[in-house]
Amino acid sequence: MNRRYLFLVIILLVVILGIWINLPNNPGIAIGNFKRSLETQLGLDLRGGVQVLLEADVPETTTVEAQSLQDAIRVLEARTNALGVSEIQYQAAGNRRIVGEFPGLTNPDEVITVVKQVGQLEFVDMGDSPAPEGTIIKTDWGQTEAGAQTTPTAAPTTEATPSAEATPAVDEKVYHTVMTGTQLSSVSVSRQTTGAYVVNFELKPEGRTIFADYTSKNIGKYLAIVLDKRVISTPTIRNAITEGGGLIEGGFTNETANQLAVQLRYGSLPVPLKVVETRVIGPTLGQDSLNKSLIAGLVGFLIVISFMAIYYRLPGLVADVSILIFALITLSIYKLIPVTLTLPGIAGFLLSTGSALDANILIFERMKEELRGGRNIRTAIQLGWQRAWPSIRDSNIAALITCAILFWFGSSFGATIVKGFAVTLFLGVFISLFTAIVVTRSLLNLVTDFIDPAKHGKWFGA
Repeated sequence: MNRRYLFLVIILLVVILGIWINLPNNPGIAIGNFKRSLETQLGLDLRGGVQVLLEADVPETTTVEAQSLQDAIRVLEARTNALGVSEIQYQAAGNRRIVGEFPGLTNPDEVITVVKQVGQLEFVDMGDSPAPEGTIIKTDWGQTEAGAQTTPTAAPTTEATPSAEATPAVDEKVYHTVMTGTQLSSVSVSRQTTGAYVVNFELKPEGRTIFADYTSKNIGKYLAIVLDKRVISTPTIRNAITEGGGLIEGGFTNETANQLAVQLRYGSLPVPLKVVETRVIGPTLGQDSLNKSLIAGLVGFLIVISFMAIYYRLPGLVADVSILIFALITLSIYKLIPVTLTLPGIAGFLLSTGSALDANILIFERMKEELRGGRNIRTAIQLGWQRAWPSIRDSNIAALITCAILFWFGSSFGATIVKGFAVTLFLGVFISLFTAIVVTRSLLNLVTDFIDPAKHGKWFGA
């Protein structure tokens, strides 16, 4: 197949896929264990929700290390997002506070319940009779001097709405805790040659000694993994683990194995936190701002495509088709990743939409110069692309570097408003390169195949 027509087939397939992704009421993607909703994700400023301010629950004279605060953020993300891929966002606020944003959530109590989890991980001896997963148990770790058991807490939930599940069973028997999650040094997920997913773990020196002694004496017994006194897994000890590491088997899928790894890795908070303030934010102002932003973007878009068609004529019309494809691809990628849209993020998208025409304008101007110099249209198109490329390359690299810098500094509280802007602009720049280099060029070459350039030179601005 001619290379030119191969690009046209690719463009056609991309457009069809983009239209399907953006269809109203799209059911989403479900391939095996992979599931992805294709709904547009809106941020707190557009959708409304709950904002929570957390503070380190330590004396004012105690210094909280920046790394401890960042580790706490990762633990909170793991609890509320399962694997941290969601609309929920946490940001450090100064050196003692964390701001959490929960778009779409209206009940602050749900957030507080998750945040207040102790997050204590225990490896508990279950002997020959394991408690069912989900059972709340009592262990001998955390006993008071008088022998009273610390109050168990329910496991954290990642649901945005109250769970409809029944209250978990409580086992009144007191189990022995072999060791706690503080002895873990690393946790990862791997897939065996049989296709089964397993959770691998490594232990610290003290944990190695404890685990080697226990597993050597309890082969064939059950060792429960317990988070906040709730059983999350009950693997069987198949052999003695004396090398300081091992693996957990249990018929895991990729998703459930990663969920367990997250719970093992981020079982407890490195610094205690307290809820200082919670606010329910309504979406009314955000929706009004969104509507105005969309109207402004539509007006600007119509002005730009009209200018391109009038000033550059046929190439301008081709560029207009290209920019429509750019918008379709960009919105599709937002839904596939997904990207949480905020007002700054929409600004980044609108800016990238305008910037998507920059490469076309550079190319068209070089084409017009070649046409005025007596070149035929096909040669002028080829030379236009070649001579405009260095400027296109340099300007887009500069834009990508700027986006990376904005995203980096946007991770700090007070500058987070630019983070969504940086993400959407970064994606827009990449996609605009594809539409300018592949889409516009392929469509322009296609047009020249069906018209007589000698008779219609004026259509190209000659």
